Order: sequence, then structure tokens, then C-alpha cells
Amino acid sequence: MSNKRVLTGIVVGAKCDKTIKVMVSHMIRHKTYKKIIKKRKNYVVHDEHNQYKCGDVVKIQEHVPISATKRWIVI
Repeated sequence: MSNKRVLTGIVVGAKCDKTIKVMVSHMIRHKTYKKIIKKRKNYVVHDEHNQYKCGDVVKIQEHVPISATKRWIVI
């Protein structure tokens, strides 16, 4: 069993070769005002076979650094 993080997100960019950009959203509650806020973060992800397009829902997993910014792979 691996202890690497696994996240689910939506592909928002697929212009580069073997690279996609995945947006991961989650909800948090503000500590003082108790309002629920939607947070999102973009991850640069390695896509070995260029099989994902914008709008696809993918699962990503932590990996050893592949380049200066890529530290996630599609599973």
C-alpha cells in the first residue's frame, strides 16, 4: 500500500506534449465567519500517452519529480 496522495480533478489544459494541467477543488469552512469557501489549485501532471483532453475527470497521484514543475502522474 502506497502512502502517496491521490486527488481527483478536472483537466483544464492539455496543450503541451505529455503534460496536462488539472484543477482540484475542495470546500473549506472559514474559521471566523463559518462561511463555506470553494478553494481550487492547479497541478501540472505527466500524461505519458497524451490521452486526456480538456474537461476529462482524472485521478492523479504524487510521484518523484519528473521535471522542474511536474510531480504528479495520472493513474
